[in-house]
Amino acid sequence: MRGRGTTPRIAVVGGGMAAARFAERYGALGGPGEVTVYGAEPRAPYNRVLLTEVLAGRYDAESIALPLGGAEVRPGCEVVALDPAARKLWLADGAAEPWDELVLATGAGPVLPPVRGLRGPDGSGLVEGVHTLRTLDDCVRLAEEAVDARHAVVIGGGVLGVSAAGALAALGTLVEIIHQASYLIERQLDAGASGVLRERLRAVGVDCHTGHRVRAVHGGARVEAVELADGRRIDCDLVVLACGARPHTELARTAGLPAATGVLVDDGLTAAPNVHAIGDCAEHRGTVHGLAGPAWEQADVLARRLSGAEPDARYPGTGPRARLSTGGLDYAAFGTVDETREPGLHALLLTDATRGSYKKLVLRGDRLVGAILLGDLAAVDAVAGAFADGGAIAGHPLHLLTGGTAMTGDVR
Repeated sequence: MRGRGTTPRIAVVGGGMAAARFAERYGALGGPGEVTVYGAEPRAPYNRVLLTEVLAGRYDAESIALPLGGAEVRPGCEVVALDPAARKLWLADGAAEPWDELVLATGAGPVLPPVRGLRGPDGSGLVEGVHTLRTLDDCVRLAEEAVDARHAVVIGGGVLGVSAAGALAALGTLVEIIHQASYLIERQLDAGASGVLRERLRAVGVDCHTGHRVRAVHGGARVEAVELADGRRIDCDLVVLACGARPHTELARTAGLPAATGVLVDDGLTAAPNVHAIGDCAEHRGTVHGLAGPAWEQADVLARRLSGAEPDARYPGTGPRARLSTGGLDYAAFGTVDETREPGLHALLLTDATRGSYKKLVLRGDRLVGAILLGDLAAVDAVAGAFADGGAIAGHPLHLLTGGTAMTGDVR
């Protein structure tokens, strides 16, 4: 720790999941000094992954709060400027705060697609009935409107879009997903798994239109329909934008810190002397992960470094993986999921159309390089363990999926 004096001041800018994880782990490791978490939202940090569960009514807002390990949390305190040389930050009310170590955990904001009619007449905000879903306040507003909504359109069929659609369907709303790619969650699933997921969504009242793009939103004071690029019109009274997120790098750029898509960090998660970045705003080795798992891994590494528990800890990166569990729509994906994209790969596949499950291992020789589990996550710990061991598999790979139960699978 290179703090000034005996009680270093650590400022964490951002009140999201990465910030909370860092503060909690730093406290658990007995890190010295004071940790202050500055959050722009009016709420203390919470588990953003569970927003769609709150939307569906399975959790309340208080139950998804995150522990902070004794750190001082200052919600509603937006940081508007930084001076890395002077080690100061400025809040929206003009107050200046000193720090010895700065952790940028500013997260990301929703991407608005190039769709006509999204904004109201004055251009200052989204037209009534059109929503993003990034914060608890977004969730509360969407839940209030969903009570009386008859027909919702979700633009985007990635993880958030699928989760939001499932949550709205659980509230009794007719839901349609419009997704530009040829199948749902194309970054983590293959076409076969996506097809199974599509059928599971249809069973809970969600229809999906893949390979289509929304061109315009129609309505007066409130949304009445969306228009697809092929000219088709879908009537609706609620629209959810789930088109990805863009890292918040404005503070870093203005302060002269290195940034590309995200704030550039090395293996120590350092962007500049005494300045670090973690989570959705951080770009490490050319990758911005945008997922909770890598964000927490980064927070853990940085907490070990700055607390003094492991000053030389390094973040090696995180292999591709994702997990969705919402309203009975469960999947986990690891590594390379499409064996046709690289030579020398083959796949072992088990499917059960009756139960809507799809389990796949992608192998290079006898080593695991990718996996998909959809609809049945009983093997997720075993698969995750194999990845943690560098892809080593003890025995026949089929045992990873069956726990030793005799079954037959399709190997290709």
